[in-house]
Amino acid sequence: MIVVIATGGTIASRPGREGVVASMSGDDLIAAVPELSEEGPLEVVDLMRVNAFALSVEQVFEIAGAARDAAARPEVAGVVVTHGTDTMEESAYLTDLLHAGPEPIVFTGAQRHAGMTGGDGPANLLNAVRIARAPESRDLGAVIALEGTIEAAREATKVDSWALRAFGSPGAGPLGDIGADGVRVRRRRSRPAGFPDLDTLEPSVALIRLVVGIGGELIRSAMSAGARGLVLEAFGVGNANPDVVAAVAEAVEAGVVVLVTSRCHAGAVAPLYGNGGGHDLALAGAVPAGDLRGPKARMLLMAALGAARGRPGRAVELARLHFT
Repeated sequence: MIVVIATGGTIASRPGREGVVASMSGDDLIAAVPELSEEGPLEVVDLMRVNAFALSVEQVFEIAGAARDAAARPEVAGVVVTHGTDTMEESAYLTDLLHAGPEPIVFTGAQRHAGMTGGDGPANLLNAVRIARAPESRDLGAVIALEGTIEAAREATKVDSWALRAFGSPGAGPLGDIGADGVRVRRRRSRPAGFPDLDTLEPSVALIRLVVGIGGELIRSAMSAGARGLVLEAFGVGNANPDVVAAVAEAVEAGVVVLVTSRCHAGAVAPLYGNGGGHDLALAGAVPAGDLRGPKARMLLMAALGAARGRPGRAVELARLHFT
């Protein structure tokens, strides 16, 4: 059996007086794809109808937990989650962190809403079900599948706001694809132990993108607002400037966990440069997060802090397992 969890998004949206909003049920989505009747048993779960840009942290955790729990049922071969593309990469990555089993969890959606001619939702949903059912997909974890490609949740990011092939994995490439001859997996990636028993996230984690001339004011504001974690999308290989470094030192002294990622699309960070660069950030107590991108690092830190239950050092230990 394949479980289809409907959460809303463009794939479930139609235009109305209040603009384009998620209004279609999971059954509506299935009914729009007659070929699914030939794909074996399906169970549809109407979890929510929310456009992805409006999701809360709590709702993302609910989606990830529902997908994890469905995949754990013995009669379930795989799970499909229909989801808006705007924040799909965050929900998919959190799901990957929570899901420890071999069953594939396939996130899919659409770039064209259901009221548009040539909508891509039905084809994406059909492919997602086929990917979830395919033996080749086992042990891939959570993936994102649109326009025939299969991207690892950890690596995928939305690369185009309009194009039908909305997702890519800069620096890595897709795991595989689906075509007329079925599912083809071209590479696999290791999946470190995640958080299968996680029952809470730490929502107070800020993501700050560094730009020319920025100081430490946003870091200090986040601390004043009660942030327990910070992710810096830093320059290049993980650089900042002296005032940002000073603010990071203040945050670490206050017990805030600070991760450093790059604002580049691909590549890892390294503590090399002084004069406010990554070397100084590391001395101030910030932790380089490898090649993990900012939104994913934020999700990881939320999970690690939730699992560590108020112990910053333990949260760092848990997060480090996922840096490469």
